Amino acid sequence: MIDLDTALAPRRANDITIYGPEGFEGMRRAGRLTAECLDMLVEHVRPGVSTQAIDDLVFTFGMDHGAYPATLMYRGYRYSCCTSINHVVCHGQPNDKPLREGDIVNIDVTFIVDGWHGDSSRTYAVGEIPRRAQRLLDVTYESMMRGIAAIKPGATTGDIGAAIQEYAEAERCSVVRDFCGHGLGRHFHEQPSILHFGRRGEGVELRPGMFFTVEPMINLGRPHVKVLSDGWTAVTRDRSLTAQYEHTVGVTETGVEIFTLSPKGLDQPPFNRTA
Repeated sequence: MIDLDTALAPRRANDITIYGPEGFEGMRRAGRLTAECLDMLVEHVRPGVSTQAIDDLVFTFGMDHGAYPATLMYRGYRYSCCTSINHVVCHGQPNDKPLREGDIVNIDVTFIVDGWHGDSSRTYAVGEIPRRAQRLLDVTYESMMRGIAAIKPGATTGDIGAAIQEYAEAERCSVVRDFCGHGLGRHFHEQPSILHFGRRGEGVELRPGMFFTVEPMINLGRPHVKVLSDGWTAVTRDRSLTAQYEHTVGVTETGVEIFTLSPKGLDQPPFNRTA
């Protein structure tokens, strides 16, 4: 994801890349490998395991499959994935502190495969988690899928944001405004920017061949966040629980294709629970 200030910076209309059949094939390969990595992590996300150990697994998986983690040394970031625990909204940095029973942790992985970027994240339950945390995972996943369901030629980016916001707020949760989804393909971050809130009919019109992420961050408390002194880690200001799910998608002639679906069906709650 990118921050909102970057997303809203002035851009030319022709900055949006439209990809053809080769792009779809490349994104399927990158997306599938990213999903397979997240599947692999299911058995490792458990109490006592450190997020640094998870990062090491992501790096090794990528190297073993001819892929490079896009986040590694991106703008000085030193890790192969982001690991965001409990009240950490995004960009949490792996460390040696062990995960604890009842935590939730979002793991965000982007692999570069033959020059194409596959970007996806899931929020994992660490052992048995509180009911309110499980409800947050359910709402966040459903919010993402409702946003994806709004994608088709002629729809707008505002339709995606509105679908997410309407559902999440009806469930008495809030949508983070400070970060958004983004275009990608040959580059990690491209246009269009995908806000996870908005009004139907507004924003950029969707056309076949657009590739981008849908990655809502949903809080149990208020939507406000702050970035810590490390310049990366974003947390909820009220320290409420937060969760995120992310898929990379492409607009087709008739609708949408999700490139990062789990081959094993492990990309939705409660199937990614480790207990």
